[in-house]
Amino acid sequence: MFTGIISDVGDVLSVEARNSGKRFRIATAYDAGTIALGASISCAGCCLTVVETGSAAGADKPFFFDVEVSNESLDKTTAKTWAAGTKLNLERALKMGDELGGHMVSGHVDGGAVIVSRADDIDMSVFWFEVADAFKKFIAPKGSIALDGTSLTVNAVEDCRFSVTIIPHTQAVTTWGVARPGDVVNFEIDLMARYVARLTA
Repeated sequence: MFTGIISDVGDVLSVEARNSGKRFRIATAYDAGTIALGASISCAGCCLTVVETGSAAGADKPFFFDVEVSNESLDKTTAKTWAAGTKLNLERALKMGDELGGHMVSGHVDGGAVIVSRADDIDMSVFWFEVADAFKKFIAPKGSIALDGTSLTVNAVEDCRFSVTIIPHTQAVTTWGVARPGDVVNFEIDLMARYVARLTA
């Protein structure tokens, strides 16, 4: 489980194609010595399993970890577009007793959300997104949403479109600072909304 509070922005160093999917090497500021093999790390909102770690990836990102992504996950997420140089929002798995600063995020991506517009003001930016029709029933004003692994609050909803406000600090420490209309981001439904919809079906 994760909270949607991004703690590092990683850089994809290499991509290795495999019959069953792809293997990615990601540079990070996380100390490789503290990352156990088999640990879960949220990469742009995708919960992925670490299969190798190491050091000397670069001066600003001195460590790396490898993850493998199945063809099924590639089909459902933006991981299919990741290439060397792609920047990814990273978050390590939640520990018991950690502060829950965002909301409960599983790292199981439901699909993609397209950035429809971005309006920048002095203090913050308002983004509008569009998702598939099947997802609109899970999105409500003032509800939580995870986009590229970031816990965000929904401002307004118009059919399949919704808006969020992203403050300068979040833009500075995540990939949101360079996000533009037309970009597709990983989208995860709030866990509570998922279960409420199931119970009322």
